[in-house]
Amino acid sequence: MLLALDIGNTNIVAGVFDEGNLKATFRYETVRRRGSDEQALLLKQLLELHGISPLELTGSILCSVVPQVTRAVAEGTRVVTHTTPLIVGEPNVKLNIRIQSDSPREVGSDRIVNAIAARARGPGPIIVVDFGTATTFDCVSESGDYIGGAIVPGIQISLDALVTSAARLSKVDLVAPKRAIGKNTTHALQSGIVFGYASLVDGLVRRISQEMTRKPRVLATGGLAGLIAEHTASIEEVVPSLTLDGLRILYENQR
Repeated sequence: MLLALDIGNTNIVAGVFDEGNLKATFRYETVRRRGSDEQALLLKQLLELHGISPLELTGSILCSVVPQVTRAVAEGTRVVTHTTPLIVGEPNVKLNIRIQSDSPREVGSDRIVNAIAARARGPGPIIVVDFGTATTFDCVSESGDYIGGAIVPGIQISLDALVTSAARLSKVDLVAPKRAIGKNTTHALQSGIVFGYASLVDGLVRRISQEMTRKPRVLATGGLAGLIAEHTASIEEVVPSLTLDGLRILYENQR
């Protein structure tokens, strides 16, 4: 079995694959001060909570956008699973995708992994919208190359910043209201966040599509993808496991 770890700024998302099938998935908070021993203990507990013995794992791979956490998680994974995790972005991991950007090293490894997973689901052009700490738009060309994208402040970060800066606003549940015209502050905030981000997605997808060779397929992933996608006209499919799928594909390619 394979352990795949996606280390994001807010959460670490883990998936366990058994013969290519996603057997279990779980997420836990990204804590920068947590050392390798703590990472190992937490990972072991979470695996066992999902009925998986660490000794069943025969391989591991991770991608990370948090350099301060990468080594601690990698070492913790090695201790628990007795495997040496492949780390996306290191020279020994072949990506098998051309990165057509000005500074390929600056592109987050999770964005490349998403592009690889999306390409495996069908031909380009493709746009992947990932709703994480940031909302990212990543583009795969008709020939299968990663060609860049766009980055927008994430939904939760935007909401947190707003309620922190505005004295009379407070946090609300992230759900869609019945109407775009909010009759109270809660519904007005929910309308702005949910319908506003849905419109943002449609607008950016429209602009990006105009710069591609033909109409792209649009996939979405990330924790809030389901909520926003329902209110867009552009997102065709939500794939919650897209990043984990990309890690599995990369691991299999190395073999």
